[in-house]
Amino acid sequence: MPTEFRKQQVADHLEKLQRSEAVFVCEYRGLTVGQLTEIRAKVRQAGGEMKVSRNTLMIIALKEAGLPVPESIMAGPNIYSFAYENAPVVAKTLSDFTKEKGNEKLIIKGGVLGQSILDAKGVAALADLPPREVLLAQVVGTIAAPLRGLVTVLSGPARGLVTCLNQIKEKKEAA
Repeated sequence: MPTEFRKQQVADHLEKLQRSEAVFVCEYRGLTVGQLTEIRAKVRQAGGEMKVSRNTLMIIALKEAGLPVPESIMAGPNIYSFAYENAPVVAKTLSDFTKEKGNEKLIIKGGVLGQSILDAKGVAALADLPPREVLLAQVVGTIAAPLRGLVTVLSGPARGLVTCLNQIKEKKEAA
């Protein structure tokens, strides 16, 4: 029979899962308290939250939230990173932290993004995405390019006429 404390933990995880875009699973074995505090602060700045939990409680919460359960990575001491606002930024924060000297013991195992299960390579690919603002600028630029070309083509004959009339005017003034 589950204790009231464990039921409360599952409810807490469920609430966090419903608010988040993604959850990333990392193994934290071998990290010091200082390193854990540092990565938690960085993830919080990126718009997320990190939580150490029993794997069975997180599996129950994932099932209750209707999300897929990445059972292959749900073993060992795991810390879960909930990305509330911008999943690529949280993934990049985790990835950058693991690349710093001395922090190699934080191992990104994978995660859940929407209804998709990500492996470690998927999280790395998500971390390599440019920021949201850059992606939006690229989309706007792609949409605007044909319009810019159309305006240039349509203004060409008028520009040519003005140039021709200006040259005729200059010839008549010279004569």
